[in-house]
Amino acid sequence: MLEMLRSVARFISEKIGWHRIGFALSVIIIVVAAVVLYRMLRGIDLNEVYQALRATDARDFWLAALFVAFGYFTLTFYDLFALRTIGRKDVSYPTAALAGFTSYSVGHNVGASAFTGGAVRYRIYSAHGVSAIEVAKICFVAGLTFWLGNATVLGLGIFYAPEAATAINHLPEWFNRTLAALTIAALVVYVVWVWVRPRAIGRDGWQVTLPGGPLTFLQIMIGIVDLGCCAAAMYLLLPDQPHINFVMLAVIFVSATLLGFASHSPGGLGVFDAAMLVALWNFDKEELLASLLLFRLLYYVIPFAFALAILGAREIIKGMFSNSVPQLGNIAGDVIAQHAKEASDQKPSNVDGSRQ
Repeated sequence: MLEMLRSVARFISEKIGWHRIGFALSVIIIVVAAVVLYRMLRGIDLNEVYQALRATDARDFWLAALFVAFGYFTLTFYDLFALRTIGRKDVSYPTAALAGFTSYSVGHNVGASAFTGGAVRYRIYSAHGVSAIEVAKICFVAGLTFWLGNATVLGLGIFYAPEAATAINHLPEWFNRTLAALTIAALVVYVVWVWVRPRAIGRDGWQVTLPGGPLTFLQIMIGIVDLGCCAAAMYLLLPDQPHINFVMLAVIFVSATLLGFASHSPGGLGVFDAAMLVALWNFDKEELLASLLLFRLLYYVIPFAFALAILGAREIIKGMFSNSVPQLGNIAGDVIAQHAKEASDQKPSNVDGSRQ
């Protein structure tokens, strides 16, 4: 079986290409979401949506805004943790906070966050002597924190309330609970694996030493707090009736967010919304749509506007007082120079010490 899986993976890699598979899956997710969204919103009354927006409790709105703000504050620790993991203790928290907030705000809204967020990070970190390869490592460790948090929330949440996952994927509850148990087991195995001794992945200059057991727990907690804040904001914006418990909403919210992330559409637009509308079918459509619009305003639009304003002001100030920030076009040159240096260092030497 293992050999067969390897053969399939080799065939896809050589004949098709994983990037094409990923692109096809993104297109499929977006098309399906668009069809679902059209069918569900076909008879929507925009006047009722407007009335639902006006009827939203101001206290709930501002409390949701506070949770969103705390969620973005938590995101800054993704970068700080990643910097400390790769050994860049010289980069301060304010710099990590700036890079974390702006990269996630831009990445969330523009889409393809691995590339757009990485470009923003490089623009900021390069002024502090962080190379493109180190930025790639930061993105990897931050992404690992994100996925560990998601896996933990979904694993524990679906095991406790498998009907929440069933509302989205329409699979039997016992099947979803089994998947949740396997996810939890995989997390335990991973934590034990990194706890036993230091683990490193990658080669040469791209090698990253994974956080050990205690630090992995810290990683997971950062991810849980981030997702918990976002889910709490969505929970506060939902209509009061019908009642839904927080764990169910968290599972639905995180699942819908991951579907949006997998689609690579800007802000998961259409995909996230379709998943939420499908899973929360028992809510009034107009009221639920109003809640989703308010959440988008708080989580996507406002932070994006702030991030663009901050980045714009930073570029103006840097342009006026310093020329130390390299252009984004230097990323490739940075990588090539790094590899050239490593290759030069690894060349064998003659007896007299000269290079061969």
